[in-house]
Amino acid sequence: MDCVFCAVVAHEEPAHLVLDDEVAVAFLDRRPLFPGHVLVVPRAHHPTLADLPAAQVGPFFLRVRRLSAAVERGLGAAGSFVAANNRISQSVPHLHVHVVPRNPKDGLRGFFWPRGTYPDEADAAAVADRLRAALAASGP
Repeated sequence: MDCVFCAVVAHEEPAHLVLDDEVAVAFLDRRPLFPGHVLVVPRAHHPTLADLPAAQVGPFFLRVRRLSAAVERGLGAAGSFVAANNRISQSVPHLHVHVVPRNPKDGLRGFFWPRGTYPDEADAAAVADRLRAALAASGP
């Protein structure tokens, strides 16, 4: 497998590490939105959040939580943006969570894509029904 994030985890690829423990590795993004933009990856290779074993979700997101607080405290940021892509717009097919320092008037406008509305309440209800059915089919 040729995964740049696995190479960072294995210390085979240079990176500015911020956290490196038994669960996750966090390092500065090479193309940051702002200085301090960190990527948090699970130590083991899992392409998407859905692929991360259930027992690892809590420990992994505890690291994400710690990093979001550290980004704010360490950089004097007013807040942070925490996000992950699954497949689409995922430049490296290894689960990674972006933790980005945010400040008022920093130039980012909410989400990075256009937002819309549902045509009507019936359409919104139909989408919610489809999601509930998918959740029921997948179990707890």
